[in-house]
Amino acid sequence: MSKQQPQQTGVVTRRDFLGAAAATGIVTAGAWPAIAQAAATPQRGGTLNWLVDPEPPLLTAAIQTAGPTRAIGPKINEGLLDFDFDWTPIPALATQWQVSPDGLEYVFTLRRGVKWHDGKPFGAADVAFSILYLKQNHPNGRGTYANVSEVTTPDSHTVRLKLTAPAPYLLRALAGNESPILPKHLFDGRDPLSNPAHNAPIGTGPFVFKEWVKGSHILLERNPDYWDAPRPYVDRIVVKFIADPAARAAALESGAVDLAGDSPIPLSDLERFRQLPHIRLETRGYDYAGDLNQIVFNLDNPYLKHLEVRQAIAHAIDKQAILKLIWYGYGEVASGPIIPAQRTFFDPGLPRYAHDLKKAEALLDQAGFARGADGVRFTLTNDFLPYGPNFRRGSEYIRQTLGRVGIRVNIRAQDFPTYIRRVYNDRDFDFANAWLGNSFDPTVGVQRLFWSKNFRKGVPFSNGSHYANEQVDAWFEQAAIEPDPAVRAQLFSRVQHQLVHDLPHLDLVAQKNVTVAHVRVQDATTSITGLRGSLSRVWLAPA
Repeated sequence: MSKQQPQQTGVVTRRDFLGAAAATGIVTAGAWPAIAQAAATPQRGGTLNWLVDPEPPLLTAAIQTAGPTRAIGPKINEGLLDFDFDWTPIPALATQWQVSPDGLEYVFTLRRGVKWHDGKPFGAADVAFSILYLKQNHPNGRGTYANVSEVTTPDSHTVRLKLTAPAPYLLRALAGNESPILPKHLFDGRDPLSNPAHNAPIGTGPFVFKEWVKGSHILLERNPDYWDAPRPYVDRIVVKFIADPAARAAALESGAVDLAGDSPIPLSDLERFRQLPHIRLETRGYDYAGDLNQIVFNLDNPYLKHLEVRQAIAHAIDKQAILKLIWYGYGEVASGPIIPAQRTFFDPGLPRYAHDLKKAEALLDQAGFARGADGVRFTLTNDFLPYGPNFRRGSEYIRQTLGRVGIRVNIRAQDFPTYIRRVYNDRDFDFANAWLGNSFDPTVGVQRLFWSKNFRKGVPFSNGSHYANEQVDAWFEQAAIEPDPAVRAQLFSRVQHQLVHDLPHLDLVAQKNVTVAHVRVQDATTSITGLRGSLSRVWLAPA
């Protein structure tokens, strides 16, 4: 068997371990302009100006799942695999992989001749160390690698994982933005939270970290020794940070910035941008993240610990209005914590909280929180995710609509690191307007948010609500080891129904994100990981 082809043993098939393939569509700004059609052969050279918002807290996605970190990190630190748009695995640092018929052993053959950016050889010891490091320190890794009991290295280019129970989602976890491979010589024995290698990373990827000027840019230069020659094609990537959404739109329109993802401009501008001849819009490359706009309730709050209060908030908020007014129709109303794009596990039959202000009022009265003389029952503070204008606008809508049922809402703005610290470390929040991805599988992207064992202060995007339900824990844990997709779907259906009832989160909109690019930018989105992949294939067509 060719070393470039995935390999599995026994009767185990790709479908068994990856589930049903997810069909992915494309939305563009009409027919591609002539510049994209004429230049079919990748060209070497040039600088790609890439806009990322907000500025990341770290540059390796080994202890963080923040979107900007997961976007920038894989250019430097790769994973074992990538995935095409049908979820078929693509070799990266691993060239072959075998899965035992019982799902309890994975063997990876690693790519030879790969070097870290500091010149040291890459090998099996790095992979073995990274898997265990992710298991201990990554927000998702505690669940993703929970069943991994032993990692051995029979030789310098072979890694064997032994599991105590099947992990039917594990192969999907091996992309660089989810499970980056780290250099053992820079991480072993060092404090994960203070290691400077998180901010000046050394990787095997197509681009080498050169500098980070806080508040301005990050400079990545072409790795001349990259294993996938002649890639990468561009000479350098300048990652730019522009906080103001109007300024981001102006930079993209003028050509000062070539590329930006995650709906970087005001959604109200998208239709106008769609008509610009030098701009292309793209919606592929986001299924791996599975973005979902949610309200995270702090269940330790004296008001929000009451189910009737959370139900009242759910009845007071009109999700259709949020989809239309805040997200301009780019998405779908969410009925639960698993989005429709997770076709195998999404339950379309979940109960819904109808928009009903009278019902909301009655529930608040039932909870014992009557209106005061000023009409106010109590006051809550809403912390919105500082990811562009839509989350703030969402908070303003929430303040307005909750005010109609007697809940006064104060909106608190802050930068991204402060938001993370407040919600996940200090727990100094009432409810947060958040963006939490389903990721590639509910065991990873959903379980982390509600599993009582994943309530971990200081770990971003873990169980921020402090939700604990033994039955939900048991269903999650059963689904995590169940190889039959149909049985897993039944378990996740039970989880969804219970979470919709208990409301630790209120799920609002499954977002449809948009990439905005100058037409000279080619092959930026070539896999299901989109701009959160390596960008090794991106190239710039001549003007």
